[in-house]
Amino acid sequence: MCPNRPNPSSTTISHWQKRFSVTAESQSKIQIIPEYDEQTLNDKTLNIACAYAPNAELKMLNKPIPKAEFGEVVLHVRATGICGSDVHFWKHGHIGDDYVHQPCGAGHESAGEIIEIGEGVSAEWKVGDRVAIEAGIPCGLPSCQFCLKGRYNACPKMIFFSSPPIHGTLTRFHAHPAAWLHRLPDNVSYQEGALCEPLAVALAGLQRAAVSLGDPVLICGAGPIGLVTLLSAHAAGCFPIIITDLVASRLEIAKSLVPTVQTLKIEREWSSSDIAEKVKSIGGDAPVEVALECTGIESSITAAIYSVNFGGKVFVIGQGPTVQSYPVGYCSMNEIDLQFQFRYAHQYPKALRLVSGGLINLKPLITHRFPLEKAKDAFAVAGDYSQNSIKVQILD
Repeated sequence: MCPNRPNPSSTTISHWQKRFSVTAESQSKIQIIPEYDEQTLNDKTLNIACAYAPNAELKMLNKPIPKAEFGEVVLHVRATGICGSDVHFWKHGHIGDDYVHQPCGAGHESAGEIIEIGEGVSAEWKVGDRVAIEAGIPCGLPSCQFCLKGRYNACPKMIFFSSPPIHGTLTRFHAHPAAWLHRLPDNVSYQEGALCEPLAVALAGLQRAAVSLGDPVLICGAGPIGLVTLLSAHAAGCFPIIITDLVASRLEIAKSLVPTVQTLKIEREWSSSDIAEKVKSIGGDAPVEVALECTGIESSITAAIYSVNFGGKVFVIGQGPTVQSYPVGYCSMNEIDLQFQFRYAHQYPKALRLVSGGLINLKPLITHRFPLEKAKDAFAVAGDYSQNSIKVQILD
């Protein structure tokens, strides 16, 4: 048995936890780059990374270049998108029980190029291959009921890159289990490959919501997830589609992506009932059968509940506060199904087929691009609503 191969009898997620977690030992090998050190930031041979840190700070790091262990490859990460969760970790220091206690690398929407292959990796992979990176790594053991059933997004031993204490993929060089890479078709760019992560979220929602050809659909929220959900619902043949948001510019982008979509700009003083009445007025003879809620906000979810037809479904894709209140009695009286989602499973191959085949065009979602050494500037734009960004990407 090769010395760097984990013992098969003990290959649990604790191996990946040890491998990728922020520890005292790994932290001692990481240099925090001073603000003024442009020479280090611009050295293309170094493993530069961007990390959230305590006290709502961002730090640029110089990390050791990883070596591929058994079953892994090393990637040159070429494109990484900034997700709302990245901004939340930066500004608020935690999501749920995942807290930022020390600098922890950001990023999980990434694509890159294989530059090194470890032992035990399938011969299908070679140096130079272009891949999208699936950031959630489940244990995959037959003793795990969720992995065994194929619902690996629920694996309790999963690690997810960029969720503390696991460093993220917003770095120049990244070691990754080869089993969780997806080959980019020749006509799909690194930037589009990185966007397959939020697209996977939307596709998982549509699959579990069981939308059908011709279903009248409401999409609540025209942020990045709302817009990829719009593209996905349109590709799935939903019609008519209504999309709502507080920001007019986002609705304009929605209209440019799908000219047939009907938009509703929400005013802050409107109640959930007010919003529902306006949605029903727009829908007319095609009442909404499925609402895809992409904000996670209680008032928006309530508006979606009031908007759907008797026997309809509200599927919550967005992540909101842990405790919320909904009109359960109204749901009961109107046989409304209320469902929720946690990440995704088995969606990347589908996402890449849809992009490669031209059914979904992700390119217009990228509004801002920054080089890796300017990652902190990229975060400043992504976290400032006045910048009207949709998807900010960091390229290397």
